[in-house]
Amino acid sequence: MSMKPLSREEIIQVIEGKGNVSRVPVLMHCWVGPGTFQGETRAKVAELLDSYPMDAQIISLKMPEVYTAPADDPNYRWSYRDPRFDLSNAAHDNSGVILDWDEEMDLLLDNFPDPEYPGLIPECEPADGRYRVAHWWNFYFERFWGIRSMDEALMDFYLNPEAVHTLFRKYTDFYIRVITRAKEEMNIDAIYTSDDLGTQHSTFFSPKIFDEFFYPYYKQVIDHIHSLGMHIWLHTCGNIEAFMPRFVELGIDVIHPIQKYTMDEKKIADAYGDKICIWAGFDMQQIIPYGTPEDVRREVRFLMDTYRRPEGRFMLTLGNGATPDMPAASLEALLDEAFTYGQNQ
Repeated sequence: MSMKPLSREEIIQVIEGKGNVSRVPVLMHCWVGPGTFQGETRAKVAELLDSYPMDAQIISLKMPEVYTAPADDPNYRWSYRDPRFDLSNAAHDNSGVILDWDEEMDLLLDNFPDPEYPGLIPECEPADGRYRVAHWWNFYFERFWGIRSMDEALMDFYLNPEAVHTLFRKYTDFYIRVITRAKEEMNIDAIYTSDDLGTQHSTFFSPKIFDEFFYPYYKQVIDHIHSLGMHIWLHTCGNIEAFMPRFVELGIDVIHPIQKYTMDEKKIADAYGDKICIWAGFDMQQIIPYGTPEDVRREVRFLMDTYRRPEGRFMLTLGNGATPDMPAASLEALLDEAFTYGQNQ
């Protein structure tokens, strides 16, 4: 298939609810790459991705890691020290840095990474007329439990609220400077980040906790993004229905993925589809690994029939990163159906 990517202006039109363009925007390449696969499948995936356009440029910022620092700045990491134990034997959600806030808060803050780090802005493709997005993983909740551990982080909202606010204030100052640099140095159109706030059945914590600990800091960052003339995209997995009114009120422009089997897509579309751009994520838990190519096509049509509306506010991608068990035939069906059924009259 020979097809050009949509323009920056067309993506802005869709996101801002100013009308559909020639087809539904499709951004698959950011969630699937040939390197995930082996042998003939790798070659086929590479061929497929080369055959279809990616309707935005997504550029990953060099944000700090928890323990590993770059050679040119040993302090550019979220932790103020090396791990206390072998991380290869630790659960991902139980490998935090902080054990005791009273003893360690000052050390953490005094060794906080510098947002002026020169390597933050990567070498990247020049602007080519597509919509341009700066990206990093782990916003507030994901970053918080990554340095505290999941169990301790969830208890801190009740047992150590001042420590949470102190840390979130520090993150906010860091993010605001990073966002400013990204705009000034790359002339981007959006910030795209992640905060998985939901489980398969509900949110990790109540709306009351969100309002107290997250809403004020989200708002400061989002307001700053908007003040620079940019959009904010948020990836948040799980059932986040309880937070959707707050996301709309905060001014989040694009939400991903509205995870299948955790929420009723039609209910979400009816309630919020005219208020926020839904970057629908194709199911990676059941349909891709276990379904047939025709099942894939059927689901693409369902998503488009559910979310597409005359004013726009709908884009399509995968719900999460592709895994090695993704059949090339399913990816082919997904891309073909997205670009054919996605044509707007």
